[in-house]
Amino acid sequence: MKFIILGKNIDVTPALKSAVEDKIGKLEKYFTPETEVHVTLSVEKERQKIEVTIPVKGNIIRSEQVSNDMYVSIDLVEEVIERQLKKYKTKIVSQKQSAGYFKQEFVEKDYADEEEIKIIRSKKFDIKPMYPEDACIQMELLGHSFFVFCNAETDQVNVVYKRKGNTYGLIEPED
Repeated sequence: MKFIILGKNIDVTPALKSAVEDKIGKLEKYFTPETEVHVTLSVEKERQKIEVTIPVKGNIIRSEQVSNDMYVSIDLVEEVIERQLKKYKTKIVSQKQSAGYFKQEFVEKDYADEEEIKIIRSKKFDIKPMYPEDACIQMELLGHSFFVFCNAETDQVNVVYKRKGNTYGLIEPED
């Protein structure tokens, strides 16, 4: 695996780099050698955060972990990614996608589904055209963390969502 390690508000020391490569390197048994692993280490006050993104054809495997110790965060992120890989392996590989980023042993091995995804409720509602700012207000009034709406400017379905720090995000389809 090829590591791309960046630091935000933190110096990526040789010890940190080694800890990341050693711990996340355990995932090497799942991926081919040319697989890129993007790692961002950041510090905000007491929060030691690691973000790991592994782009594989058609999917992104991603985890973000925060603790008060960067080495603990590194340990946690590796465990989460390994669990994700085992849980979603059949879905990742069987969606008519190339399994080229994964080692053959991983592709062929069966892992028990720890939790099967089940949709337990379905809703239908009329989507009225509105501006993103109005959608944020509606989301707040409903007490939700996201809101689906038809953007009055583009006439496309968009999603607004609440972010950390009382900010908002907008998700819109690519053209």
